[in-house]
Amino acid sequence: MTVYDANQATSAEDAEKVVPRAEFRVFGQGILDIVKPAMWKSQATLFKVRQSGETYILSRHTNEANVKIRDGLLDIKIKVGETDNGYEIFQPRGKFQFPVKKDELATILENLKAKVELIQDSYSFDEFIDLLKTTNDVVSVAVHKERYGFTVDGVICEYGKIQFNGAMIETTCVESEDYGAMEQVIEKLEISGFENINYLKAAKRVVGMEL
Repeated sequence: MTVYDANQATSAEDAEKVVPRAEFRVFGQGILDIVKPAMWKSQATLFKVRQSGETYILSRHTNEANVKIRDGLLDIKIKVGETDNGYEIFQPRGKFQFPVKKDELATILENLKAKVELIQDSYSFDEFIDLLKTTNDVVSVAVHKERYGFTVDGVICEYGKIQFNGAMIETTCVESEDYGAMEQVIEKLEISGFENINYLKAAKRVVGMEL
């Protein structure tokens, strides 16, 4: 299993069994000029290149729920903690195929702290997007990702170019269950001095929606 897990629907129960990795991620301009030379000096192994178009659902009330739509699946992860180093840990809560059932959608919206009345038994993709337009609690953002996965000392990393509603920004991240190994790789990639910021916060900054 790589950082680019297969896209398939999973129940909330199955998602609970996934061992979450901690993540250290940075965003900015000129990030790749630092990371690319550093990764090759660290004898990195490139293993995956991927482009994807996604829709992130940003809440005005929380940064704890990472909700996105990718490849026709509604995906949710919930922040469950941080390491002593401040690396964030998000636990998968499931990937749901459209149409999404009312009770599953209610739980997702509750995690987003969005007050929306659900009157149907299930919602298609278009119906879900229309539903979001009935509340000011959340905003949908179009996200395009061009990502390059690699490893350093066996630790999963990536760098990429991200567009939030068309605005380009660069990113790189390190993620693992081994926090000590993460710290060493972060130093090798020369990004330890940058702010650790997740996708939600980065997207909110770009679209002017910070908490």
